[in-house]
Amino acid sequence: MRHGKKVNHLSRQTAHRKSMLANMACSLIQHKRINTTVAKAKALKQFVEPMITKSKEDTTHNRRIVYSRIRQKEAVAELFRDVAPKVGDRPGGYTRIIKLGNRLGDNADMAMIELVDFNEIYNAEKQPKKKTTRRGRSKKSDDAAVTAPVAETKTKKAPEAPAKAEDKSGEEE
Repeated sequence: MRHGKKVNHLSRQTAHRKSMLANMACSLIQHKRINTTVAKAKALKQFVEPMITKSKEDTTHNRRIVYSRIRQKEAVAELFRDVAPKVGDRPGGYTRIIKLGNRLGDNADMAMIELVDFNEIYNAEKQPKKKTTRRGRSKKSDDAAVTAPVAETKTKKAPEAPAKAEDKSGEEE
């Protein structure tokens, strides 16, 4: 039975497991994706996501907490400098695990774990997203709107305020 088993020990002693996860977290932060076994990827996800959450608020206390877990100054600096601004608006789920198949030597289940916001393939579709409007304007109405104020300024017949109010009400509909 697995009652109360919250940590996958990965067939390692505690010190070895903590060191291995710290090194894997540093590699993930520096390279943005790593290949490993599925079990290690799941354990790494539980290890690294709370640290990414801490990095969203750049305080000395949070830096010290993260440094006590991963113990590499360069990785901590990159986490707070590069990774945190990209994930600032994301409420969680900073990593993605993609299963790759079995390793040739020992048939172990392999997976790639990556930081979600640093994947160029998936995020390329989302970046050119523009605001959608309910209706499109034709070029003729744009040209007429541009030439109309010029004609009014030359003739000086009517004040511009009522004309602009009518144009704005037409655009908002």
